[in-house]
Amino acid sequence: MGKNIYLTGFMGTGKTTVGKILASRLGWGFVDLDDLIEQDSSMKITEIFKEYGEQEFRRMEKQALKQSLSKDKFVIACGGGIVLDPENVDLINNQGIGICLWADAEAIYERVRQFTHRPLLNVDNPRQKIRELLDRRRPYYEKISCQVNTNAKSPQQVAEEIIALLKNRGILDG
Repeated sequence: MGKNIYLTGFMGTGKTTVGKILASRLGWGFVDLDDLIEQDSSMKITEIFKEYGEQEFRRMEKQALKQSLSKDKFVIACGGGIVLDPENVDLINNQGIGICLWADAEAIYERVRQFTHRPLLNVDNPRQKIRELLDRRRPYYEKISCQVNTNAKSPQQVAEEIIALLKNRGILDG
């Protein structure tokens, strides 16, 4: 198999943590698109949002996604909003294996509430913002080929579930 695995999903669903474990288990490389964007721009994601806005960030995100297509056998953690662009969804599903990680709003809140680097949650009522964003993005996330619920599961359990899913679908050998 020469494709990459693209992990999508809302912030706090475990894309980076699960991605690193999954890559290690498969003997593949790992890259987080946010890290690529920060390297290419020499700016933190929060600075990009603050200085240039979400639209410019999304443009940079698409560019990083396209760069990742040249990689082989990588697990790639995507930003939570990457699915908002239909072209990104097509690239993920057609050029790689798209896996959307799910969690409910309360689980997400518990996972991300102590972090201040989440620009979309720097609001008065982050719980409500999470619910709103999840509801708005749900139809986009559902367009990703594979769905994995991460509620009440450790990152290791989620990685194992992904491996089993890919083996069952004949995408991974074994």
